[in-house]
Amino acid sequence: MDGRRLGPVVGLGTWNTFDSDAALAREVVAAAFEGGTRLFDTSPMYHGAEAALGAALAGLRDEASVATKIWATSIEEGRDQFGRQLEWYGGRVEIEQVHNLLLWREHLEWLRAEQDAGRVGKLGVTHYQTSAFGQLVDAMRTHWFQVLQVPYNPWERECERELLPLAAELGIAVIAMRPLGGSGEDRRRRVELTDEQRSELGVESWAEALLKWALGGERIDSVIPATKSPDRARANARVGEGPRFTSEQRALVERLAL
Repeated sequence: MDGRRLGPVVGLGTWNTFDSDAALAREVVAAAFEGGTRLFDTSPMYHGAEAALGAALAGLRDEASVATKIWATSIEEGRDQFGRQLEWYGGRVEIEQVHNLLLWREHLEWLRAEQDAGRVGKLGVTHYQTSAFGQLVDAMRTHWFQVLQVPYNPWERECERELLPLAAELGIAVIAMRPLGGSGEDRRRRVELTDEQRSELGVESWAEALLKWALGGERIDSVIPATKSPDRARANARVGEGPRFTSEQRALVERLAL
């Protein structure tokens, strides 16, 4: 992962998926690996998913990139989280993100020291609320973060206004969370594609169309759909193959999402 670019990459998210179920995690991770996924995103917030992911990556760790997070209300708590992450992930984390900007200024100093020591590859910041996007800008302008994670799908495009152009300007990689849409009917619509639409888009399903739409954004490096289904993990992984959507194909998805 040299320079800014991470992809285009289809990763695997772990929010509300296998929690602490290591057996399920092994099935889903193995299927994702089979499809070509190598980026795995998790967090201390995800109800045991970090430890389950660590167990699932046994024997696969050298080929995987782990993107996890610090979600802590004190430096001491953050360091404890990081210590456990080192145990689960073989002494290193490829991308360490400050989850939802929680105490990001306070955590930055010690995280930079861990990066200098080689235990962290890239540093990142995340948030899911548009009301926090101004704070994300402040964090990005420190020049100490190499990764940004924000929602991006046809219903959540606010990051296009300032965050994505700034990421391009500063050479910051962008991971799109919620590429299949957020919760609630106003944030996600299920569409049954016609044969003609599938042919025009070169996809088999609406989920595939949404993932390719997000990856088609020129400033998007990776998408991280979450799933409990090994079959879905395998299918999602294959979305990264082939060319990105053209502007016409993205426009069609946007019309269908209305």
